[in-house]
Amino acid sequence: MYVSITKQAMGATFSSSVADFVSYLEKENTEKLPEEAEHFFDQYNDRVAPEKVIKEIDGNTAKLKKKEPKFYSITINPTQRELKAIGNDPEKLRGYVREVMKDYAASFNRDRTVTVDDLKYYAKIEYGRNFREFDKQVKENGPFTKKIAAVKNQIRKVERGALQGNIQKLENQLNKLEAAVPHSINDVPIVAGIKKPGNQTHVHIIVSRKDATNRYSLSPGSIYKASQAELNGKVEKRGFDRDAFFEKAEKTFDRISGYKRNYVESYTGRKTFKKDQRRFYKKLLGLPANEKALAFRLLRETGVKLPYVPTNSVQLAVSTFKKLKRGLERGLSAGSIEI
Repeated sequence: MYVSITKQAMGATFSSSVADFVSYLEKENTEKLPEEAEHFFDQYNDRVAPEKVIKEIDGNTAKLKKKEPKFYSITINPTQRELKAIGNDPEKLRGYVREVMKDYAASFNRDRTVTVDDLKYYAKIEYGRNFREFDKQVKENGPFTKKIAAVKNQIRKVERGALQGNIQKLENQLNKLEAAVPHSINDVPIVAGIKKPGNQTHVHIIVSRKDATNRYSLSPGSIYKASQAELNGKVEKRGFDRDAFFEKAEKTFDRISGYKRNYVESYTGRKTFKKDQRRFYKKLLGLPANEKALAFRLLRETGVKLPYVPTNSVQLAVSTFKKLKRGLERGLSAGSIEI
């Protein structure tokens, strides 16, 4: 499970309206019949019109300044294994989102208890993803696709007489380049804009910066994790505990789905890798045999090239440690390991 929270900015300033974001989230519906459309939903309603989403979010910004975010985007990205655990069922996914938003509310540190009814949010399930410019496959294909485009352009010029050349030789060159492209789908080189294969179901959630009464600020972007401050002579609680939220979101999924999470899929594993990589590897190698075998299979399935590792020992040779470290870092930087 990969969960992210981002503030919606337009360059150096924040979006004054949620309209563009809502329009973006409606893109999949343009290819569907009206009865097949995927609708926005909230805590109690399965169908909310996009016009209402815009009206409610844009109208809930009292006393917010231009340099303050008006709303946040939460993205929930289940892995293929997690989607399989719930049968890729949109009803179960909606139920999970509603439980996650309870976890989100509970992660605020305030003088009063914050509940899901204090939130104004709208969510939308999407079923597809496109490759983007910064994806690993697009980047690695870049030098090849540029050369392919150049050779195709040469062939067109020769065909219309604007350039002299041997079309057969150019086509042979083109075939060699296309065969050498590192990443393809059905023999078509992967470029930005092509749909990603497999199950890509994920959820976007738009949540207002202000609470449902439009009186209190509920910012998950607070720099304070969970603390107290004296304001005008009064001690007040402040902050949002992101770690607690991410951990709760993961445990909530496992609880409602019965999912058996491997260490490398866990938020704890990901956090340990970033903070103490040697501890991460020792934990990985110290797992029971069946869990350890699954962990390494999951890592290899993400495209990480792993060296031979002495699985009967928690002691790593320096060279093996460095190779494993490089492999996992490449996977993380490409966003391919969702742990």
